[in-house]
Amino acid sequence: MSSRRFLLLVLAAAAAVTAAAQAGGVTLNGAANDILPKYGLPKGLIPDSVASYSFDETTGRFEIHLAGTCYVHFGSNLVYYDKTITGTLSYGAISSLTGVQAKKLFLWVSVTGMVAHPKQGTIEFQAGFVSESLSASMFDKVPACGSGVGAQLRGAAGVIGELGLLPVEEV
Repeated sequence: MSSRRFLLLVLAAAAAVTAAAQAGGVTLNGAANDILPKYGLPKGLIPDSVASYSFDETTGRFEIHLAGTCYVHFGSNLVYYDKTITGTLSYGAISSLTGVQAKKLFLWVSVTGMVAHPKQGTIEFQAGFVSESLSASMFDKVPACGSGVGAQLRGAAGVIGELGLLPVEEV
């Protein structure tokens, strides 16, 4: 096969993939954080380490792949982001969220949804039937991922470490 014919096949395949993505409503241009304000949410809900993402405008389904797991402090709240975050985006809300957890006392709870309340200037974070509202201004800037041995200890080891029963060194 000549190199010219091979190049034409590659270009045809690329055009077919692009057409299929556009037909399915998948948007891949720009940063994942830039989509959130278009849906009434602050861009700082997603950390800075996005490696790739997909978003289907017709269904609102999204999948975000981070460079690695990520810990972010929002005020006194510690939030854990898994390497893959999925959910459904609609105006002012994220539902069916997976891959995000918040630390409450000694427990990590899965954040299952987020709802913007613009009149109150808050974002409501839902964890099953429990919710907590935080100031939306806390999420105006895209946060940088952090890591530390103490932050990374989760589950029983994390509780033991926080109670002082296990030596934990902060990095």
